[in-house]
Amino acid sequence: MTSPALQDIVALLGCPAAGNPAQYLFERAISAAGLDWRFLTFDVLPERLAQALGGIDAMGFRGCLLSGALQEGAMKERVMGEGQVGLLAHASPAARFAGAASLVEHQAGGLFGHMTDGRGIVEALRAHADLTAARVVIAGAGPTGRATALELALAGVAEILVADRSPQRATTLVERLRELDTSAEITLLTAEPPIEIPQRAGIVVVSRGQDESPAIFSGLRADLVLADTELVEQPSVVVAAGQKAGCCVVDGLEVHVAKIAIDFQVLTGTEPDTDMLREALEEFLSG
Repeated sequence: MTSPALQDIVALLGCPAAGNPAQYLFERAISAAGLDWRFLTFDVLPERLAQALGGIDAMGFRGCLLSGALQEGAMKERVMGEGQVGLLAHASPAARFAGAASLVEHQAGGLFGHMTDGRGIVEALRAHADLTAARVVIAGAGPTGRATALELALAGVAEILVADRSPQRATTLVERLRELDTSAEITLLTAEPPIEIPQRAGIVVVSRGQDESPAIFSGLRADLVLADTELVEQPSVVVAAGQKAGCCVVDGLEVHVAKIAIDFQVLTGTEPDTDMLREALEEFLSG
């Protein structure tokens, strides 16, 4: 900001924004870090996203988090005059690969889009498994699934097995992964329920979009690490199934905390206390 008297501002743009814990968690982290920052939450319709991002840029906000359909909307182009102009000036490789941005950072050259969903999942997994040479099933080839697949490929996994209710979406992700300069084997799985977990797989990551029913699996077993991105207070359907099978479960709270910690560090340069964030998230969900 140009004046020390002005507070730095971060925002959540959501559709809908209600029920999103971002402000609750960021305000805890801001207070713990001793920052004189403010966090605001806005409901933004997808068709008004360009104006909203323009406001973020014009008013000099430090950045904003995006949720729901706005993540993919931020990476779409709009027509201005004779050319196509993107809503963001720049985007990370993960955002470009996923076709979505979950975090927008205000930089000197304009708005920069990050996709931190995949990084959050990978960081959560690292606490429970060695990703090097792991074989990972990704159930869901939406923006989060695509970002996760890229981060896993960069982490050096041996194989990525993709399943999605949309054969076209799954096939597209498989083809794009095979184009990467990676040694990982890329395999297409059938998504007809139940999804059969191959014996060679050691990790399963579940990511589903809004209004999609929970994934149903066959072959869950005690030596699997099962990560679910659904953010709910009680065990999700997937987590409950994993617990029943004796899997090492990584729930949506752990994944979300890891992602928020990354977002906070990107925007503030400060690493937050993840235990504090987990407690705050549990408070929010139980409130």
